[in-house]
Amino acid sequence: MHDRPPISALPWRTLEVPPEGAGLRLDTFLARWFHDRSRSALNRAIREHLVTDDHDRVLRASQVVRAGMSLRIRIAGIAPSTAAPPMPDVLYEDDLMVIVDKPAGLLVHPTGTEYAWAVIGLARERWPDDDVDLVHRLDRDTSGCLVLSKGVATNRFLKAAFHDDKVSKTYEAITRVAPQWDEAVLDAPIGPADGPIRIQMAVRDDGLAARTDVRVLERDGLGRARVACVLRTGRTHQIRVHLAHAGASLVGDRMYGVPPEVFLKAWEHGVDDSVIEAAGAPRQALHAARMRVPHPRGGEVSVEAPWPADLDRWWRHPEVLPFDR
Repeated sequence: MHDRPPISALPWRTLEVPPEGAGLRLDTFLARWFHDRSRSALNRAIREHLVTDDHDRVLRASQVVRAGMSLRIRIAGIAPSTAAPPMPDVLYEDDLMVIVDKPAGLLVHPTGTEYAWAVIGLARERWPDDDVDLVHRLDRDTSGCLVLSKGVATNRFLKAAFHDDKVSKTYEAITRVAPQWDEAVLDAPIGPADGPIRIQMAVRDDGLAARTDVRVLERDGLGRARVACVLRTGRTHQIRVHLAHAGASLVGDRMYGVPPEVFLKAWEHGVDDSVIEAAGAPRQALHAARMRVPHPRGGEVSVEAPWPADLDRWWRHPEVLPFDR
């Protein structure tokens, strides 16, 4: 029988106590933060020394936590269970900002209480002294240009630039059906969809103004198209909504251009072969290819993220789809 490795050798998740957690007992704070875990299970983990401070000093369940206190949590599921993925390729970096080429499948920020590696955590390990933060988001399945800031003032400046549509964003995608036109301005307003998917958007008369400029780059013998989309506004799921409304939904999209049951099954039970087969690919064929961003000191930063290998394979060798084993 093998002994468990020393606690200090186990991978941990760092959690900084926010101001609203100050003054709570450790077990109470953890129960509120990880609300899907039972208090008895959390207390057992504390007794097993799976929660320490940042110097690996053992903490008691009755320990009162303070704002800014750093906890190291080694509880299975809450802590990482795999080695960290590589840091995404850096497309641009200076002392104020970073732009990376996010791969498909990597979250930009963790969601829920189950541990998942994400760009923001990898970036904060890469630049521990630079107060790195996200400026905007990309869906987990979308690859390409992602902007991060160094410092609060830069974050505020860049977020305002995105909000005011001062950032030029060009995406490239593969559509299931080629549009009838070569170029088009898609400007239908977008708002929440009236359906069973809470986060789904739709074209609707009372929606917010939205504009996507689309150009067909290539067509293939299967009736598909590779398109370039320039975002003139930044509505949620804008490209996917506009293209689906135009009858040209994305290859691999599990929400738009397919029955709602496809997304709901993936949401409730995970992505299996039936979901991938219905969507047509393992992920949505959408890539943030080019970006031009105002710089806080003046001028602009222009970057380009190369067309990723999986999308290139799907375009050149469609026979690998839907599963691309």
